[in-house]
Amino acid sequence: MLKNNSTTILLSLLLMILSMPVLSKTTMSQGTDTASTSSTVIPGDIETIITKPMYKNATWGLRVLNLETGKEVLNLNSDTHFFIGSVRKIFSVGELLNKVGPGHHSLTTVHKEGVIEDGNLKGNLVLVASGDLTMGGRTLPNGKIAFTPFDHNEADSLGNAILTKTNPLAGYQDLAKQIKKSGINSINGDVIIDDRLFNAFYFRNQFYVSPIFVNDDVVDVIINPGKVKEKSLVDWRPKSDAFSVVNELVTVQPNKKYTLELKPILPECIGKPNCFGLIKGDLPSNFSPPLTNSYPLIQTYRITKPANFARTVFIEALQQAGVDVSKITKVKDNPTHLLKPSHFYNEENQAASLQSPAYQEHAKFILKVSYNIGADTSLMLLGLTDGERTMAGSLAMEKKQLHDKYGITTSDYHFVDGSGGGDTTATSRVVTQWLEIMSQQKTSFDAFFNALPILAVDGSLDFVKNFKANPTLAGAAGNVYAKPGSYVVGTESGMLLKGQALAGYIHSKNNHNLVFHLVVNNIPINSLDNLLEVFQDQGEIAAILWRDQ
Repeated sequence: MLKNNSTTILLSLLLMILSMPVLSKTTMSQGTDTASTSSTVIPGDIETIITKPMYKNATWGLRVLNLETGKEVLNLNSDTHFFIGSVRKIFSVGELLNKVGPGHHSLTTVHKEGVIEDGNLKGNLVLVASGDLTMGGRTLPNGKIAFTPFDHNEADSLGNAILTKTNPLAGYQDLAKQIKKSGINSINGDVIIDDRLFNAFYFRNQFYVSPIFVNDDVVDVIINPGKVKEKSLVDWRPKSDAFSVVNELVTVQPNKKYTLELKPILPECIGKPNCFGLIKGDLPSNFSPPLTNSYPLIQTYRITKPANFARTVFIEALQQAGVDVSKITKVKDNPTHLLKPSHFYNEENQAASLQSPAYQEHAKFILKVSYNIGADTSLMLLGLTDGERTMAGSLAMEKKQLHDKYGITTSDYHFVDGSGGGDTTATSRVVTQWLEIMSQQKTSFDAFFNALPILAVDGSLDFVKNFKANPTLAGAAGNVYAKPGSYVVGTESGMLLKGQALAGYIHSKNNHNLVFHLVVNNIPINSLDNLLEVFQDQGEIAAILWRDQ
């Protein structure tokens, strides 16, 4: 994918914005419903912002509730369908928190087939995937999950990322050490990944996702400049025979054009010998990486065949732990045809296990950085609680649960996955209804609340800070906990912010606890300055709600 600096930064901010929408009492509805009129007057300070010329073609929605009284404080187009993007995640993550509990742990297990004679396992070793999103690769010493302001899952679209300082292979290495401790010194069989927990789903028409993960199923490419006219310094993680990187990126004279190409972004060779990706292009010696303005520059390759990759990584971890795996072909397709029926793998033949962090930690990871695959996997895990193994089945199960258990009207939303992809829509009424329902969940609300990004503090709202220049608004920082979402498309005339939303909670200056959903649809983005103005305006609107309600 060929990139230049200005385009990369613009796209990064478009996708990163995940930010706060705005509202107006004068525009028509864009959704499939007829426009519903406001039952309250939009405050003048907000009206001033949203009637700026750049918003003349936009459509706005707003609903604010007082949690203590249940009273509707503000309402604009609350029954209109809007594109909400990643705000959808508050449903999939919240529902799973309610279903399994914040303290729920998944257990990845390793099982031995056959007998052990003189330390030699005469049979296969099978790792049974549990849907653990991080597999120890983000776990800190205190059991919490590490994340950064710019997550590597979006490195290619954002133009850069900040990596965690954790070991992405920690879980696999821990399992391998347990195998060695169990008395297995060599394996006369094969190593297999059992990823049958649920049916793999096709993520946004790009690649399949299964219940096994290594480094969030990406290979991080770590780039630093070299000497002019020489190759740039390129490293990658995790290191494995499953995939390597060939470096043809050259550091060039300052102010030359920046180009960077990774081929292929979606490698199909994983599971075959000598699988690699190629990085090439020109890196000006004075280039400043997007977002961080400092090196390293991070890009990624997608692990498109996670079971194949995980198998190789696990074999390498076994070798590192001192287990003789010399009779096993390290790099090949995962031999699922050798698996026994799932019920065979039980405690009697279990040789090792890895407990995931509590789901509340995964929830925080998903919502703080807007981890799409994590939200989709959460929906799949929710479906499994009712015996559903497919994305379609999980969506149907969720729809039934939202209606039967929570009283949510089916026609108030349209969900296509668990993360808010594509034409995901909802009304402000149903979003605030869900937030109100979550606030009443005694066992899971604290975990849900603390998982949300905090305005001007962390996650995908960390950078929304311009409102702090107004002394009357500065106190909003740290008092707005909300999930942003965006839906950006390219058009012939440029980029279109088709939908942008923010949904969550405000503890107001007047000591009220509020639930709110702000949404805007249809903002043409013509320049980087335009875009910066949009999300800083949105931050100011959230702060006004904090100050005045």
